Parts: sequence; structure tokens; C-alpha cells
Amino acid sequence: MGTQQHEQRLEFVAGADAGGQRLDLWLHTQLPDRSRSFLQNLVRDGRVHIRNPKSEIRNPKPNHPVQPGETVVVIIPPPEPCEVEAEAIPLNVLHEDADLIVVNKPPGLVVHPAAGHRTHTLVNALLHHCRGQLSGIGGIERPGIVHRLDGDTSGCLVAAKRDAAHRDLQAQFKARTVAKLYLALVWGVPSRSSGFIEGAIARSASDRKKMRVVSHGGREAVTEFEVVKTLGEVALLRCTLHTGRTHQIRVHLAAMGHPIVGDKVYGGARNHPLVKQAGRQMLHAQILAFDHPRTHKRLEFAAPLPQDMAALVRRLEAQSARRKA
Repeated sequence: MGTQQHEQRLEFVAGADAGGQRLDLWLHTQLPDRSRSFLQNLVRDGRVHIRNPKSEIRNPKPNHPVQPGETVVVIIPPPEPCEVEAEAIPLNVLHEDADLIVVNKPPGLVVHPAAGHRTHTLVNALLHHCRGQLSGIGGIERPGIVHRLDGDTSGCLVAAKRDAAHRDLQAQFKARTVAKLYLALVWGVPSRSSGFIEGAIARSASDRKKMRVVSHGGREAVTEFEVVKTLGEVALLRCTLHTGRTHQIRVHLAAMGHPIVGDKVYGGARNHPLVKQAGRQMLHAQILAFDHPRTHKRLEFAAPLPQDMAALVRRLEAQSARRKA
């Protein structure tokens, strides 16, 4: 059973520096972990009261000018339960603290509930694992998903436990200061040992579930690649994302003529034993690095290759060695 959470009653006394500052802005300096919109809603819902030597203001407005000496009482309700059900799904946790959790997502686990995947997702698993620890993202008891991995893609993924951590991580992803490094097994061997793939990405007009590289419009996308190993008719690449578009690595590698082994969407129809052996797209989020939202210390996490991808690489290495012998 989860830990029951209760409402919080907090009191703050405004100092000389309040100087007529708007109530919602002043509250944000006292409660930086809460978003300004969340605090505005508390004020509008009558959960903020102000006492001063002359009177008590029961329903102040968000723009009320806070005066020195006033006592501001804030009543924070417990987070609303998330509509998604918690499920006891095992997680490979790489790091966890009061602000966030980093997991090594296994292949086949969808990140977020959606049509056709209402249960058995990473969010269901996190709700169970983090029960009683979530301060509420936007007032709802849920983990803050700031980036996603495709269901068939494995590897490092970070989720926030607190609203402030969620906003900070979102800002880091937007500012492109988060390092994201992937390993991909692709068909063929690139003519260059390393380089950049630059091509704007947009949604396909014929299939809204697919993305494509476009010459006009679309969103800027940059992927850096390096050949790690050549394994006969396939190669293992290290890919660094400099932008974070939907299906970016899969689309860029396919556009370069080297789609990911096992990619049923962008890999084309291939009657090859490797497709059956792979069983899924061979893409793994190996390294994730970002600044901790509270301490600002740079953190880096690495996830080893999942068993199926590691076994396939070993098999290909053995085959390649026999051919060279």
C-alpha cells in the first residue's frame, strides 16, 4: 500500500524585502519547488490567507501586494491521485534520490500509457516504485516524464519526482545541455568512420505515425555518428543526439542508407536471418548526462547493453572472426 499523504499548512512572515511584491511572485520565492501557476491556483481556490495587525484577508488575489510584517498562511492539498494505475513491474534503477530517478529501461516496455497501452508501462511501474514519494507534477501524483524512448529501445531514462525537478530537467533538454549517447546496430557500413547527419524532420503526410527527413519545413535535427565496429554486413555505431526529435536516430540512419537492424518501420522489408534474430530494433540509450536540478552537480549514467543486443553483437563478432580466419 502507498503512503497516505495529507495537506500541508505552512506559515511565512513577510520581511522588509517584500515591499509590495505580488503575492504569487512572493510565494514562489518562499516555495521554489512549486510552480507559479500552482501557487496562483492555491490563491484562487481560497487556500492562501493573510494576517496583519489590523485584519485578516481570507481570499486575496494573486496580485495582492505583500507588506512587511504580514503572515501568509498556505494550505497545500495532497497531490490528486493519478488516473493511471500503479503496477509492481520490476525496475533496473541506476540512480534515485528525492528529486528524480534514472532507470535502465528494458526493451519492450512502453514509457507512457496511450491508446493500446493503458497498462504495463514505465509510468505504471514508477507510480508503484515511487509511491508516497511524489510531490505532484502540476498537482497530480505522477512521475515527470521529460523525455521518452521508443518501446523497443532500451537504456537510460530520467524521470522527475518533484515539480521543480521536472521544470529544471525540461529546461535542460530544451537548452540541449543533456548528453544522450546511443548504440545502434545498422545494415551496411558507412563510407565515413564518423560524421554528422543534418536533416530537418517532419511527420509523414501519408502515415502520421512515421517521421521523415524533409528539404523544406520540419524541425532542425542533428545526429553525430561514429563507427565502433564493423561486423560483416552490419556495423555497430555510436550516435550522439544534438537535438531530440521523434524517432531521430532511426530516421537519420535510414536516410543515410543504414537503417537499424530490426526496425520494422524504417528498416524496410528484409528477408534476412538477422531480422528474426534481432526481434526488435537494435537501438540502446547507453549514456545519459545532465545537471542535478537541486545540487547542479553534473551526473552521468551508463546502461550496459541488454542481453538480446549483447548476444547478437557477440554472435556477429564470432562470425566476422571466422570469416577473417
